[in-house]
Amino acid sequence: MESHRAALERLRAQAEGEIAALEGDLHALFEASRDDNADDEHDPEGATIAYERAQLTAVLTAARNQRAAVEAALNRLDAGTYGRCDACGKPIAAERLEIRPFATTCVSCAG
Repeated sequence: MESHRAALERLRAQAEGEIAALEGDLHALFEASRDDNADDEHDPEGATIAYERAQLTAVLTAARNQRAAVEAALNRLDAGTYGRCDACGKPIAAERLEIRPFATTCVSCAG
């Protein structure tokens, strides 16, 4: 279980780093567009600011969801319920936990 804990802690650190970077990018985008009165909806040069903001927000939400899943897995590890399927209660295969250490269901129930 210690190898699972180490993998989960690495994933949490990666997610936190990604979240910090994305929050910085989103803040910079807001700051850059605050004083810009340009009509970016009709800019032939590329994506609109709204589109970029939506993309960043979606990726940030995914990173936050991953961090939450990892933290929930660490809580299950501490509670002694890690590695059990939430749906059927059977053990989750070690191979699945190696690939997806925050999995909450076995392969059969995930399908």
